[in-house]
Amino acid sequence: MPHIPQETEVPRQRPNEIPHNEKLLSLKYESLDYDNSENQLFLEEERRINHAAFRTVEIKRWVICAMIGILTGLVACFIDIVVENLAGLKYRVVKDNIDKFTAKGGLSFSLLLWATLNASVVMVGSLIVAFIEPVAAGSGIPQIKCYLNGVKIPHVVRLKGLCYKCPSVPYQAVPTGGLASSMSCPLPSLLFQIFEYFRRDTEKRDFVSAGAAAGVSAAFGAPVGGVLFSLEEGASFWNQFLTWRIFFASMISTFTLNSVLSVYHGNAWDLSSPGLINFGRFDSEKMGYTIQEIPIFIFMGVVGGILGALFNALNYWLTMFRIRYIHRPCLQVVEAMLVAAVTATVGFVMIYCSRDCQPIQGSSVAYPLQVGNDTEQHSGPCWLFCADGEYNSMATAFFNTPEKSVVNLFHDPPGSYNPMTLGMFTLMYFFLACWTYGLTVSAGVFIPSLLIGAAWGRLFGISLAYLTKGSIWADPGKYALMGAAAQLGGIVRMTLSLTVIMMEATGNVTYGFPIMLVLMTAKIVGDYFVEGLYDMHIQLQSVPFLHWEAPVTSHSLTAREVMSTPVTCLRRIERVGTVVDILSDTSSNHNGFPVVESNPDATQVAGLRGLILRSQLIVLLKHKVFVERTNLNLVQRRLKLKDFRDAYPRFPPIQSIHVSQDERECMIDLSEFMNPSPYTVPQEASLPRVFKLFRALGLRHLVVVDNRNEVVGMVTRKDLARYRLGKEGLEELSLAQT
Repeated sequence: MPHIPQETEVPRQRPNEIPHNEKLLSLKYESLDYDNSENQLFLEEERRINHAAFRTVEIKRWVICAMIGILTGLVACFIDIVVENLAGLKYRVVKDNIDKFTAKGGLSFSLLLWATLNASVVMVGSLIVAFIEPVAAGSGIPQIKCYLNGVKIPHVVRLKGLCYKCPSVPYQAVPTGGLASSMSCPLPSLLFQIFEYFRRDTEKRDFVSAGAAAGVSAAFGAPVGGVLFSLEEGASFWNQFLTWRIFFASMISTFTLNSVLSVYHGNAWDLSSPGLINFGRFDSEKMGYTIQEIPIFIFMGVVGGILGALFNALNYWLTMFRIRYIHRPCLQVVEAMLVAAVTATVGFVMIYCSRDCQPIQGSSVAYPLQVGNDTEQHSGPCWLFCADGEYNSMATAFFNTPEKSVVNLFHDPPGSYNPMTLGMFTLMYFFLACWTYGLTVSAGVFIPSLLIGAAWGRLFGISLAYLTKGSIWADPGKYALMGAAAQLGGIVRMTLSLTVIMMEATGNVTYGFPIMLVLMTAKIVGDYFVEGLYDMHIQLQSVPFLHWEAPVTSHSLTAREVMSTPVTCLRRIERVGTVVDILSDTSSNHNGFPVVESNPDATQVAGLRGLILRSQLIVLLKHKVFVERTNLNLVQRRLKLKDFRDAYPRFPPIQSIHVSQDERECMIDLSEFMNPSPYTVPQEASLPRVFKLFRALGLRHLVVVDNRNEVVGMVTRKDLARYRLGKEGLEELSLAQT
């Protein structure tokens, strides 16, 4: 790995501006060990396990997946119930206040109350994220993508993160619509305290994949979509057995949520709540599509791709501004409260100025803003709110939870919305959602994107019906669904999983083909301009993320040109003091060390004998696994694999291990603990070949050797991730301790 000079220490101070360069790759991120170290301890344990024991291990995997599904469903129930009650309380208080002050002329107090309530609940959640657990910010999807890619994101799948994310999500879901956050991936960490055998990165990765799928499944009531989401957006490593276990976890999650919420709503035997977000049933007979509508759907995909690219570009510059200037926790909380207050203010003003009053039909309007029949008693214009028996259609979009607003846009009958209402709502909500994503709150982009798309999609349907003289096939609800898919696809660039999620959430397979067309078109158009939102935020955080393939123009590079050199090697029988000094060297901070022969003759090549990790060396030093130099024939203390698992995943730092001066002169034999068969490549191997080997096997270190098996370099994740395809061809990123 490259040598990084240690900077001179200066008094710590918080700068007003933090310089940020998108052409940097951060050195603070480490890789996960997805490749098992097949040392003597590992092989001895595996040989002792018979067929019955292997079956027991497999059964335990299924049990863990079931527990992940159950716990995810319960977490989702908690979030849904808290959001429902908090939102209901807020809207009832504001509505009662508006009804009270409309006649008295004190609506400014109603506006202040709404903005204060919004800012207050956001402040609670933002304080948790900014000052206690910053990793709980956002939806969590970019972090989980990085983790499953093999990047160690600090605190991302810890029990502490789950404990703080669960209470903070409802506080953000009320004013901003971030209910579809990734809320289940820390759950596997809790289960590892029970099942010791699975305390390693390889097993943890698979269970985190199950948690990601179960979370999406619970959110949308889409178990198949959850599995495909984990495959498409999350997991970098997959196999057939994992598919079945993840699908099982997703089904258990949906069933648990359905059962608990059905009991909560008083329908214990009905099982009528398959997911937190249910789009309602679309009648295929009344809302089918014809062959001439396919070009229209493709055009909507183009619009969704363009709007998604615009959303991502604006959010990119906004995030850059936040990284540079709004990096203090107190400023982050203030910004979140400001956005919440502005959202309430914009909503109130738009409802105030709207003339779009519609007759109340059924119970689709949860909190209708209306006044008495004698409108002459009211101060202000008569279009402020609506008369008895009518409701303000702008309020059904703003004065409601975003999930219910999406359903209303899908299923309200034709004529329920004025085109001006939908146009103004789309414009305002587009910029508010763009401003919201990236705040220091636990809020995602799924529901806001669906709501924006449903609004302009319904507007598109109304315009189409007007142009075709009210043709029966131009149903606005159908085009609201296509617009929602186009907008979300244009922002996050999901295709396969989102198609299935939309089909499962609507309970209609008929729209599978047009939804797929819309999403593919939106992705193609959006990718022409900018990257997807999640990939963009991963890049902004300077994470060494490895994509599926190496850059297409990288065949001219070889392992010799991309490897890190010189490499710090250890001898098979090494002095303890040398090991301590190497591990204490803060200028290099290596995590993998090739092991070479101890004392080769002058004519003998010091060839590669194995590879040992920093974490393994720390455990050996902690347990004093060494002997005196004069007694090399003595057998050093034996360790078991359990000793290494007990220290996982937070291995102690080398500074916490005391080694006396006498112990520094002792010798340590690494033969039993090193991996004797590490993966190697010749220095003439091309970059795409090295990339494919490294990524497909989930490696952390790849040793580069010459034709005599001598170590000449080491390839790590950062060596591969720093090459990417830019606008002007292949470009190399700089490495920095950001």
